[in-house]
Formats: sequence, C-alpha cells, structure tokens
Amino acid sequence: MPSYGHTLRFGVEVRAPAAAPGVVVEAAVLAEQLGADLVLLPEGEDEGGLDAWSLATWTAGRTTTAHVGATRLDPLARPASTLARAAASLQLLSGERALLSLAAGEDPRRLVAAEETVAVLRAMQDTSQPRAPLRGTHQHLDGAEPGPALDREVPVWLHGSHEKAAALAGRVADGWMVDLAELSDERDQAQELARLTAALDSAATGAGRDPREVRRAAVLRADDPLDTDGLVALAVDHGISVLVLPVDGAAGLTARDRYLLERIAPTVRERVEDALPPGTLTDRPVRRADVRARRRPGIAYDEVPESLAGATVEPGDSAFARVRSTYLRGGDPGLVLRPGTVGEVVEAVGFARSHRHLPLGIRSGGHGISGRSTNDGGLVIDVGRLDDITVLDEAARLVRIGPGARWRDVATALQPHGWALSSGDYGGVGVGGLATAGGIGFLGRAHGLTIDHVRAVEMVLADGSLVRASATEHPELFWAVRGAGANFGIAVAFEFQVDQVGDVGWAQLAFQVDDAAAYLQAFGRVVAATPRRTTPFLILSRGVAHVMAMVDSSDPDEIVADLQPFAEIAPLVQQQVVVAPYAAVMNMFPESPHAGRGEPVSRSVLVREITPAFAAASADLIASGAAHWYQIRSVGGAVADVPADATAFAHRDAGFSLTVMGADAGRVDRWFDRVRAHAQGLYLSFESDPDPARVVEAFPPATLERLRRLKAELDPDNLFRDNFPIVHHGTRSAS
Repeated sequence: MPSYGHTLRFGVEVRAPAAAPGVVVEAAVLAEQLGADLVLLPEGEDEGGLDAWSLATWTAGRTTTAHVGATRLDPLARPASTLARAAASLQLLSGERALLSLAAGEDPRRLVAAEETVAVLRAMQDTSQPRAPLRGTHQHLDGAEPGPALDREVPVWLHGSHEKAAALAGRVADGWMVDLAELSDERDQAQELARLTAALDSAATGAGRDPREVRRAAVLRADDPLDTDGLVALAVDHGISVLVLPVDGAAGLTARDRYLLERIAPTVRERVEDALPPGTLTDRPVRRADVRARRRPGIAYDEVPESLAGATVEPGDSAFARVRSTYLRGGDPGLVLRPGTVGEVVEAVGFARSHRHLPLGIRSGGHGISGRSTNDGGLVIDVGRLDDITVLDEAARLVRIGPGARWRDVATALQPHGWALSSGDYGGVGVGGLATAGGIGFLGRAHGLTIDHVRAVEMVLADGSLVRASATEHPELFWAVRGAGANFGIAVAFEFQVDQVGDVGWAQLAFQVDDAAAYLQAFGRVVAATPRRTTPFLILSRGVAHVMAMVDSSDPDEIVADLQPFAEIAPLVQQQVVVAPYAAVMNMFPESPHAGRGEPVSRSVLVREITPAFAAASADLIASGAAHWYQIRSVGGAVADVPADATAFAHRDAGFSLTVMGADAGRVDRWFDRVRAHAQGLYLSFESDPDPARVVEAFPPATLERLRRLKAELDPDNLFRDNFPIVHHGTRSAS
C-alpha cells in the first residue's frame, strides 16, 4: 500500500495507573521534550481509575507543542454532547492541540455508538447552524446549540484492530489506530495490515470519501525490538503515518523509550522521506468529503500555497462561521486566506491574481462599515494574524504595529509608556483598515488623524512585490496610502510616531432634545469655541442626544470648563465624567462576535460647519425614521493643521464628519440626499454606497487624478478593486 501523503509523526500512549498520576504527566512532558508529536492518555479498564479526559486536559496545560488527547474512550460510557463540549474546550485552551480516539470494538452496539458519537461531535462543532438536532440509538441531540466555535475541528479517531473498526473509520473518522500487538500473528503482520487498510480504503471510497482523509496510526508492540527497517516499512508500505510507543505510566519513560524518540525517530523520518518521491509527504490538510462538497466554483482550492493551506478557511470548515461575516455585513466567501507572515501575504496576493474573476476582500479587523472585507463566493485575505506591536525607538516614540492588531490592544500596549494613538471610537477595530483610510477618533482635534502619525508603511503590491513607503522611500505611494491605501496593496506593517498622552477626561452625556435642528446648530457653535484638546462626538435620535467627549487633560478644572458649554445646550438627563487612561476608553466595550447580517446601508458626508440648512435637512432625516443611527464626529483642530495636499485624505478643512445608517437604501437616500446637498466631501470608511460618484466626492479633483495615475502604475489590472476602486482610463477592469 503506498503512502497516503501524511508527514510521519511519533507519539506515546502513557497508561495511567491511579497510584501514579504525577509520573504519568511527567512522562508526557519528557516525551514532548524528546520530540514526541503526540501524547495520548488511554481510558483505563479499572472503573476506579483516573479519568483519561481530565488527565489529558492537565497534560495539555503542562505541554506546549505536542497534540494531546484521550484515547480508547468508550462511546457508551458518556453523553457525546458532553464529550463534544470538553473536546472543543480543550482545543481552545491548548492552542488547537486536542484530539480524541473512540474504542470501536467488534460489539455491534459499540460500533453503532461510536458512529453516532462521531456524528454528535461533528454537529456540535458546526457553528454555522443554530441548532444541532440528531437522534440515534445510543446518542442524540435535542436541538442543542453548537459550540464553542473553533478555528479547527478536534480530530476524531477510532481505535480498533479488526476489520469492522477499520471500515467504520474509513466511513466517518479522521484517523484510525491499530494495536500491532492485537494482530493475529506477528509474522503475518504485514498481511493483516494490508487487509485492514484495504477494508478502510474500500469503505472510505464507498462513502464518497478520499482515503487520504483518514490518518493511520499504529501502537507498537511493547516488546518491539525497534527494528528501523520494520518501522520504515509500516510507513512506506502500509501508509502508517503515526507511530505510537506504549509507555508504562507507573515507571515513566524507560531508556528504550528515550532511545526511540531521540535516535530512532529522526532516522525513520529521514529514511521514509528518502524512500518516497519528493513532495509526497505534506502537512497540507485533506478535508473531508462533506467539507469539500461545500466548496464554491471557480476556486482552485487544491492549489492554495502550502504555507497558507493550514490556516485557510473554507465554507465547510468549523471556523467558517467566525470568518464569513464582518462586524456589520453578512458574507459567504468561497475562501478565506489567513497569512501569518509577510511571505505568506505575498503568496496570498499571487493566489488572488490567479483568481481575478472573483471578488477580493482585504480584512484586518473586519469592522469596516463599508463592508468590503467580505463577499459572496470570492476570496478574502485576512491579515489578522499579523498583530505584533513593537516599540522601535523609545525616545522618538516610534512604534511598529501589524495591520491585524486591534486598537484596544494597541492602546493597552502603549499605556505603560504614557503614550496613545488616536484610533476611532471602538477598540475592536483593526489597525490596517483605519490606518490606510484616515482615522477620525476621540483624540482627533488634539492630535490629528491616525494617518497623520504614520511614518512608514510596508505594503505588498498587486504584483507581489514588497515595498516600504515613507517620506523618502516611494514618497508618492506614502502619500496615497494615507487616505486611499485600499487601492494599492495590502499593508503588512506600520510605523507610527505616537503621542505623549496621560490620563484623559472622558464624558458621556445625555440630553432631552425637542428641536433637533436647533440642537445641532448649538452643538456646532459650542464645538467651534471649544479648545482643541476636547473632541466631542454626537449621536442624535428623536428626542435624545448622546454626547461622548474626550478631553486630553487630567485636570478636573479643565475638563469641567470644556464640557460645561455642552451641558448648557439642552436639559441634561444623564451624565458620567471620569478621569481614565485612554486605553480604558478603547477597552470599554467587550469584544463581540462578527456575525453581521445582510448589506450595511451607511452614508457619509464631511461638512465645514453645521449650517441652518444642514441642520434642518438632518432634523427631517431623523424625524423620518429612515435612519436608526445618526452620528457626528468633530474634526478640525490638529486635523486641519496638515496641508490638504500632504495626504490623500484631503478634506482638511472639514469641521464635522456625519455617518448615517439605516435598513433600506432607497429610503435612506431619499432623505440623506437632502443632507448631502450641503456637504463638502465624504469619508469612504463610513460609506457603503458603491456608486462611483462617491469616490469623486471623497477626493478633490487634483487628488483623485494623482491617485489614478499612481493606480495605473502600481495596479494596472485593478486587482484591488472591491473597496471603492480608483479607476484610471489606463487601468484594466476585472475580467
């Protein structure tokens, strides 16, 4: 039997006597240190013995790299739903190192129970469904809620040294374990293995599966003379890819055990690789048939680069429910690539170039209101794993930040230094999207936009090249990235010069509002007269106004002085004013799952001032009920200190940014167009209308023409086209 392509692994199965649990765990830890890839804890036959799952959980906490699991679990001994929760919990706690193996004896009852347990485990890990109904003879679910959500399912193996167990593993399991000591005759071991693997392969094929979906594992004989030739033959001739050494838990690792892990295992690995054609063995996951059945057309799934394959998410994967949507927008992409290095980003872009017929979303945090970081049936490149935060120069306050970091984490990392970086109003937002678009935040009037602090950016361009852009390196790209970066590539690192910021004043005020137009005009006047150290945001609905304001000062007198004029605009019905670190504000809302639904309807404009006409049109919009969200962010101050042509974000004279959200685009636009008539631009990050006119409104003519020239040079095939494309007459459209 040829190899099934799985890389060779070595493991130990440490039997656990009740009298020596500490010895068992120490043996497991030592085995990992000696190179074991797996540490397995079998369920004991003694009813008064140790619980294998508890022991596996404790062992996972003591180890760092080896996969850890409970084996030989009796499928009749416990509810499968309980086992599913425990397995998923261990998978999360261990960093995706959990596995389990069910004992599949020849007893028909146990075989049926094992098959039903596998079905329950799969159903409970499929969080794309709200409920998991499943009824069997021995195991059933009565509409249980699946979860917790996982990035990777827990592998489920079956353990049995007979044909029925092998066949069942071929039909339903991720792996099959055979005890070599249980085969009929050691001299006929090869013949027995060939018969069992043939039964497994035949059953897998009959069930519409690829036999490669099932890993083969062999538990060695306790008295095996450690014949290297024999171990190599198990892998090369029979497709065994996991060799498990039985260990006496009472005695710990013997000299023989250590010798196998330290000396024999590396030799066997090397000889197996030499015996097979180059490239035969791979860590590329082989997805089950039911997962492959949910693949979307037009995507070369099996051609995903090797470096990306392990972290890629397909529609049938357990992680898909967590990555399909963004914070606000529902999505159903065909493939989500999650590179963890710059080199992997380059490979992801190359894969996207070969799939230009598909939509392409680029995602850092997945919070963007524009909603372009997901799609239907296309590709998503998610850089969330590039999340390092590193201080480069303490004296210069220069910090390197990955695009996948969240602003809550950035604020937390900067706080011990007495630093902060203005970053929107919600800590769950990713760095990449905000730092290439603008960044209108609570420190804006005091310290400017987020992009005003960028000193360099590293970016992978459409052709796969990695460039560093700064004031002296690729200066035109550096100009464009700060305000229109989504059109030119994928940022993989930023260098920011952050601000010295101590504790700040943070206010949340609520007012009774009888006349929305009058309130808006008064709010505008107060903001214009307020010192730039204070940045207020306003959320206005029918009858109520909420003001959130940050004062870049820890002096209570200064805080009260800046806030008092706002308190006098209308009757104050609720207030909270505190002195707190900026990081506390960025962390005030808990992280929530990204489970958006539908297409967001969001509209944006920038205005220099709140005029009576703008206020009246806004009041009519609010009264119409067409919008459930009306927010004004104050800009000006330090934002206006930057020349209009210094960055692609050119509307430096804007005093306010308005965002409106509703459920029905036609109804929202009917009222919002009257507000738009009084605007002088818009902020694309808060706009979801794909009309090309929005791009024209976002960038003044000279800025837009400059961007188009650069687009034609750096992305002539318009690869990055899904987030408000800046199309030049020389830029080729998507084919």
